[in-house]
Formats: sequence, structure tokens, C-alpha cells
Amino acid sequence: MKLYCMLLVCFGLSGSGTPVGVSPVKVDVELVLAVDVSYSMEIDELRIQRQGYVDAFHAPALIDAIQSGPVGKIAVTYVEWGGSAVQVVPWTLIDGPGTAAQFADALDRQPMSRIPFTSISNTLAFSRELFRINLYQGMRRVVDISGDGPNNAGVPAPIARNLAVAEGIVIDGLPIMLMRQDSASIPDLDAYYENCVIGGEGAFLLKITAAGNFANTILRKLTIEILGQTISDMQGSKPPLKRVDVRGDYNCFIGEEMQEGRIEQ
Repeated sequence: MKLYCMLLVCFGLSGSGTPVGVSPVKVDVELVLAVDVSYSMEIDELRIQRQGYVDAFHAPALIDAIQSGPVGKIAVTYVEWGGSAVQVVPWTLIDGPGTAAQFADALDRQPMSRIPFTSISNTLAFSRELFRINLYQGMRRVVDISGDGPNNAGVPAPIARNLAVAEGIVIDGLPIMLMRQDSASIPDLDAYYENCVIGGEGAFLLKITAAGNFANTILRKLTIEILGQTISDMQGSKPPLKRVDVRGDYNCFIGEEMQEGRIEQ
């Protein structure tokens, strides 16, 4: 049976399978994995992407990252999105290889889904609600959002980004740049994510330019997010600044303009 929850979001269980108590459970990070399943993604890409997340939660390096935190626990939920968002695996407490494997196996059992349109903004709003209603208290709250195209439904992405950042949420990006001849995406999707999507202290992005890069990139990105590091920390330079404004010379409405052009044709 699918674990899908729409606006009435699922409450998670602890990794041991018992209901989480009324008092918030302290964790190092509350992590929303928001994964693009729009129709612009091909079926093979969806399978490879899903397997990348399943494999990551079986990886010893990720378990080491989780257990190395001050609390040694994280709370994670898996969301799939297009024009709307659904919670595929509910909030789950992960504190070691056993609970990580339970999360991975729960994800692996879920059927593949497809959702039309691309609404980064609706997904960020949905993620904000997930943070509000869960039963965890994280030192950090992070949305890890992947996508292969710009926002083309809902409010503009920067508005949703700024609302999330104002609540102390960090948004990291995983732009999927597998350009095809029939692609409705844009060639500088990484710049779009940089200027219009990611935000918060230490926000960063990693891009995927080949299907064979999914697994390694997903594992690396999750490890950085769980450790609370940034790409700049790892390179020995200054961390990125908090981003709440659109850069003046970048068009953050390109997705909406492309969608309007298709509708008029």
C-alpha cells in the first residue's frame, strides 16, 4: 500500500517502529528530501535517481556522518514532486545502520510516480508544512530539492525560497542537467538554482550532468548536509552568504515564461 500523503501529511514513526512521543525528539537535522518526478524526467532516470537514495542510506559513510553529530540522530522524510508534492516515506528517525536500512527499504518498496508540471514553490511550501507538524526538534532544518527544470507553476520560486529562509530553513539544490533534444529545461539550470532556489546559511548545490553520476552525487550531498558542512568549508574558503534576494541580472521567471509560451502555441 502506498504511503502517499497529500495535504494531510503523514506523521512519522521512530526508527524502532514505535510512535514518537508527544515531546519533540531532538536530532541534529530535520531533512526533507524533495525529489523531482515530473514528466520531463525519463523513467530510467527516475529509477536511477530513486536507487541512488536507497543506496545512500545503506552506505557506511552516511551512517558514520549521522552518528558523528552532537546528537547522533537525524529525522528524514522523502517527498516526490512535480506541480504538487506528496510525502512518499513519512518522517523517520535514523540513528544507525538498522534504522537507515529500514528507511531505505521503505523507499525501495514504493511504486514509481509521475506528477505533471514543475512547481518548486509548491514543494517548498509543502516542505515548510512538514517541518511545522513533525515531532522532531532539529538543530538545523534542510530541504534538499532536486529538479531538471525551472519553476513553471505556483508562485515564483524566489518568493517561496524567501519565506522558507525567513523561517530558518536551508534549501540546497541538486539540479539535474541531462540535456536532451526534446528537453523543456534550460542550459544554465545550475545558475537558476543558484539565483532563484537555494538559500539559507551555508546553502549549496551539486549538479548532475550524467545519469551515471546520480549515486555518487546523492551520497556526497547527503553526507555534507548531515555533517553540517558546506562545499566551501571543504575547499577551505569562506562559506556562502545567506541568500534572500534575486540577483538583478538573472531571470527567475524563465520557467513561467516558457510555460506561457507553450500554452499560447
